[in-house]
Amino acid sequence: MNDMWIILIGILVAWSCSILGCFLVLRKMSMIGDAISHSVLPGIVIAFLFSGTRDSFIMMLGAAAIGLVTVFLIQMFQNSGVQSDASIGVVFTALFAIGVVLVSIFTRQVDLDLDCVLYGEIAYAPWDTIDFRGTNIGPKAIWGIGASFFLNVVVIGLFYKQFKLCSFDPALAAALGIPVAFFHYLLMGLVSISTVASFESVGAILVVGMIIVPAATAYLLTESLGKMIVISMIVGAISSIAGYYVAYLLDASIAGSMITVAGGIFFIVFLLSPTHGIIFKKWRRKKLISEIS
Repeated sequence: MNDMWIILIGILVAWSCSILGCFLVLRKMSMIGDAISHSVLPGIVIAFLFSGTRDSFIMMLGAAAIGLVTVFLIQMFQNSGVQSDASIGVVFTALFAIGVVLVSIFTRQVDLDLDCVLYGEIAYAPWDTIDFRGTNIGPKAIWGIGASFFLNVVVIGLFYKQFKLCSFDPALAAALGIPVAFFHYLLMGLVSISTVASFESVGAILVVGMIIVPAATAYLLTESLGKMIVISMIVGAISSIAGYYVAYLLDASIAGSMITVAGGIFFIVFLLSPTHGIIFKKWRRKKLISEIS
C-alpha cells in the first residue's frame, strides 16, 4: 500500500507543478521554482521563532510569505534593468544565505536544520498520516499537495485566457485592459504555494524537476498551450510511475529516479520531436538541400 501512496504523491506533485511549469517555460522563468524552494528558508525559521513550534502549517505560512517576497524582489530587479537570470540568482542566493545564518544562530539547540526543513524524502511521506476523529485518512502529503493541485486547476481554469495572453503577448494583454501585473503575481503566488506545499514531503529536487522537465518536454511536442499542459501532466505521471520502479530495482533515491526518467524522456523527445527534434531537423535540411540541387 505504501508503494501506491508514494506513486500517487509523485503523480500529484508532477501534475501540480507541471501545470504551472508550462506558463513558466513560456515566460522563460523556469528556474523560479528553484529560487522559491531555497529562498523560503528564512520564512520557515522566522515562523518557528515566532510560534515556537515546528507545526507544518505555521511553517508553510512563513515559507509562502517569503516566497511571495522572493517573487516581488525578482520582478523589482527585472523592472530596474537587471537581467532575468541574474535577478533570480541574486535574490534566491541572498535569501537562502540569510536563512542559513538564522538557522545557525537561533536554532542550535533545536532539531531544525537544512535537511529537515528543505530536503524531504518521498519514501517517508506515507508514514506521516492524518487522523480525523480517530480514523486514518491517509498521508498528510496527499492532502497538502492535492489541495495545491486543486487550487491550481481552479485558478488556471477560471483565468486560462488571461494567463495565456499574458504569457504570449503581455503588451497586447495590457492594451486589452487585462491587469498583467496582477496575473503575474497570481501565477507566482500559485508557484510559491505549490512549491512550499510539496518540498517538505517530497524534497526540493522532485519539485524543481517537475516544474521544469515535463513542461519543457511538452514544449517540444506541440504549439498549443492546452495540449502542452496535458502532455506535461502525462509525462509527469509516467516519470513518477516508472521512476519509482527504477528506484526499486536500483535501490536508489526515489525522487532522483523520477526526475532521471523525466530527463530521459526529455532527451528522447529532444532528438525525435517532429517539430523541434535534432534528427528531424537534420533530415528536413538534407531533404531541402537535395530538392534544391
